[in-house]
Formats: sequence, structure tokens, C-alpha cells
Amino acid sequence: MATANAKTAVVYFSATGTTKKVAETTAKAVGGDLFEVVSEQVYTSADLNWNDKKSRSTKESNDPKSRPAIKNKIDLAGYDTVILAYPIWWGQAPKIMYTFVESQSFEKKNVIGICTSGGSGFGQSGKDLSAHAKGAIYKGGKEFNHGSEAEIKKFVEGLLK
Repeated sequence: MATANAKTAVVYFSATGTTKKVAETTAKAVGGDLFEVVSEQVYTSADLNWNDKKSRSTKESNDPKSRPAIKNKIDLAGYDTVILAYPIWWGQAPKIMYTFVESQSFEKKNVIGICTSGGSGFGQSGKDLSAHAKGAIYKGGKEFNHGSEAEIKKFVEGLLK
């Protein structure tokens, strides 16, 4: 987008499928390659129960040092822009996204955040996550629960101008 040869990766984590749909729409909208962050331990409905203070996702969200293991490797070499797509859990990106960004080099890569949320909104999640992405150039982010290709494309292109 920024140049004729620029390559974009859309990297997403989705425990329920909602963020996956938005990530797929995003990749199509920007002509990017799609990569899924796969948790070594699958999240069950009980793990995601925000009403349960002992649920896995609640414990992870409340522990700043939590870094759930990732099952797969994703290579960002050759990409100029990385769009991180994730749900919002307790006002922040899931800790597994921190595991991912801390395992990569984002040197001179544009980073954009796209989230899905049941109520918390995008907030500081993109800034917080990109602060852990070594060398990243954070461009901004937005919540897109049901964004159309055209809306997402316009938003991303606007950030990369």
C-alpha cells in the first residue's frame, strides 16, 4: 500500500471465530496474507467465561507476566506492514498476542491493530501491544466488529499515507 511492492500480513488470534471473520475480511480488503496465532492449549467456553474470576482468560488478563504458548510459527520476514487482529479481553489484547509480538522482530514494520469487542472498545490495546513489538512503527488501530472490506481498506490506507 505504501509502495507498489509493499507486502502486508494480517496476523490474528480468535478463540470463538468472531475475530477470524474480521481478519479474513481485512486480508481480502488489503490484499494481505493471513496468519493465525494458534494457542498450544485450545480455549474452551469455560476458559472464556468472564463471569468466572478463576477462568483461564481472566487469570491471564490479570497477570501482566502471562504469556500463553503458541503452537505454530509465523515468519514476518518480507512484510512491510503487519495488521494485528484480536478480540478485546478485559479491556486489552489477549496475552497470547503479547507472546506473539514478543517472539518477532518488527524492525521498521508498520503495525496496525484491529480488534473485535463485546463492549470495551479498542482503547489503548494497540499502543500497549505495539510497545512489546521490537522496532515497530505503530500507525493506529480501530474496532471492527462487522467492518466491510471498503471500510477496512479505507481505514488502513489512511493510516499508511
